[in-house]
Amino acid sequence: MDIAFVIEKFVLVAIIFGISLLIAMYSTYAERKVAAFLQDRLGPDRAGPAGMFQPLADGLKMFMKEEIIPSNASKWLFMVGPGLAMLTACIGTAVIPWGSPITIGDKVIPLQVTDINVGLLYIFGVVSLGVYGVMIGGWASNNKYSLLSAIRAASQNISYEIAMGLSIIALLLVTNTLSLKEIVEQQHGWHWNVLYQPLGFILFMVCSFAETNRAPFDLPECETELIGGYHTEYSSMKLGFYLFAEYINMFVSSAVMATLYFGGYNYPGMDQMAIWLGPTWAPLFGTLVFFIKIFAFIFFFMWVRWTIPRFRYDQLMHLGWKALIPLAIANIVITGIVIAIIEKF
Repeated sequence: MDIAFVIEKFVLVAIIFGISLLIAMYSTYAERKVAAFLQDRLGPDRAGPAGMFQPLADGLKMFMKEEIIPSNASKWLFMVGPGLAMLTACIGTAVIPWGSPITIGDKVIPLQVTDINVGLLYIFGVVSLGVYGVMIGGWASNNKYSLLSAIRAASQNISYEIAMGLSIIALLLVTNTLSLKEIVEQQHGWHWNVLYQPLGFILFMVCSFAETNRAPFDLPECETELIGGYHTEYSSMKLGFYLFAEYINMFVSSAVMATLYFGGYNYPGMDQMAIWLGPTWAPLFGTLVFFIKIFAFIFFFMWVRWTIPRFRYDQLMHLGWKALIPLAIANIVITGIVIAIIEKF
């Protein structure tokens, strides 16, 4: 194997991992600022200019706090839970195309760690594994509130993964591929899939809220009923891992939505921009556009959290099984009929 290829992929993985952690860290700051704006407050303003160093202070606090493991907890699984949640949150970025291939000298570098032909199935597999971190942490804590939270998380994820998978089937009928790279390339310019699959996008976005345990779907950590949910017994960086994993999941979910439905790094006028900027800077500009889309979705996640009240658990299940799944099935049928008519005539 070419050593240059290995180094190239290693550097790309390190950059993506670092960006994911940085965005997750400052998403906590953005969350507080968005909440403060919506509630007519200032938010963090003590640590650095406009509170910019608040995430660093929070991280230092997490490292310095005393680490407590309950005496009756399953100690090994208690430590595995946060690590598994963090791992599954980070590995989802491997198949996302962050930009078109960049040319440096005579070297063409793809801005994607790996392009597997079942990239979409890989994303679903990683998302399915993510709930195990929550379940293991809740069960290993030997706490009834934590265990109830783990059960809630499992049932919620199973319920909404079905609707999410069905919403993607309609998209696959349109794209005929599971490769995220090919899905993005088909959306060249402004031919974004959201124009052809608006209902599928809405279903996928709602399910993304449930899969990331974000309000109004944050029943696994409902503090009014379960104290802190699955991480009630956690402290120090183990708690930090769970909180970090939530924000990384939010970042990855936003990237997947932007990739599948909003063209990824594509934007109107990109061909003309490629002529103006050249083969080195044009892909980087496309990557910048992609991150703007991601930040827009992250802001929407936060906006919804501080605007809409939490569902009751029966309402959550009712929405998943009796509303989203029938709508997703109807979307598949309608999409199939439209495609058949177009191919016929």
